[in-house]
Amino acid sequence: MRIISNSSYLPTKRVTNKELAKKFGVDEEYIKKRTGIEIRYYAEDEKIEEMAIKAVQKLIIKSKINVQEIDMIIVATTSTNKLMPGISNYIQKELKIKKCISLDILAGCNGYINAVDIAQMYMNCGKVDKVIVVGVDILSKYTDTSDIGTAIVLADGAGATLLEKGEDNYYFSNIESIPDQNNILKCTTTTKIQMDGISIYKYAVTETIKNIEELLKQSGEKLENIKYILPHQSNLKIMLAIANRLELETKKMYINIEKNGNTFCASIPIALEEMQEKKLLNKGDKIILLGYGGGLNTGSILIKI
Repeated sequence: MRIISNSSYLPTKRVTNKELAKKFGVDEEYIKKRTGIEIRYYAEDEKIEEMAIKAVQKLIIKSKINVQEIDMIIVATTSTNKLMPGISNYIQKELKIKKCISLDILAGCNGYINAVDIAQMYMNCGKVDKVIVVGVDILSKYTDTSDIGTAIVLADGAGATLLEKGEDNYYFSNIESIPDQNNILKCTTTTKIQMDGISIYKYAVTETIKNIEELLKQSGEKLENIKYILPHQSNLKIMLAIANRLELETKKMYINIEKNGNTFCASIPIALEEMQEKKLLNKGDKIILLGYGGGLNTGSILIKI
């Protein structure tokens, strides 16, 4: 599998720490220190499928691909209100793709990782060559605005990745679910997001380490050969704790949460676009994509650029 291109879309409403600090009666520095976030974006009148489409349209322009070559569209989300048809089908219709496999998946914050892995399996068995994977969430609609624990963290966004079947078979994944703690991060279509911050922190900084260690064991790769680990942008403290426990240089843990907040399924593809634009990724670089969150689902993918 090759990552051809990445794109993102952020809604227009920009929400600063200053606004939230005033609302909750805390200092701006308190929010920055607790989350690592300075700015986040909220959708106002936009629908989730519209955000996904905008990210994909940008991706098509950047990659210059003929849309009729796209064999599959996978959308990962946690905040859809589209049971039928799925967001992926809306994208297919907008792009006027005549024949395509379109599916949406629900796997919590790890959804993008699951989607990439599904794309790889379809490529492996020869069913598809080119796949668009989208991560999109409008979390502001499911956020309890009176709960400081979630309101200062969660944000809205969309990210899209174009994947293509390649000649290099260098691809490893380790994806697993832990059901006995699934009540620490939950939400329904009629309730707001409920998050046990302390339990999530403990889960995130222990299970991710085990997951990556198993990934490296399966691949026979050494951590020092990995150029970057790109985690789900959950919380700065969590990401730094993961780096510390792995004894990884902080600069090798790619972090951009300060600009976008926690956008769940969209966070990894949004960061991937930024890394490409900054020319941080070169052909042959080995990177690990790391997801973790609601489910509880944890997953890591080792891939060569």
